[in-house]
Amino acid sequence: MPENQDKNQPIAVTAKDLPLHCPMPDAPLWARHPRVFLDVLKTGEAACPYCGAKYSFTGERPSGHH
Repeated sequence: MPENQDKNQPIAVTAKDLPLHCPMPDAPLWARHPRVFLDVLKTGEAACPYCGAKYSFTGERPSGHH
């Protein structure tokens, strides 16, 4: 997963990033907080309640998800 350089822009995630959780595995130690799973498929977007990071789903949805 690419690091988000512009904090005002959502982090693009794809089906391979599911199940989506924040912080991501590659987050630096200083940016860690308790892991929270986010449902980015429901509306195509999700925001972390801890750090406010915004995620946006792109690409083809996995089969079996609406």
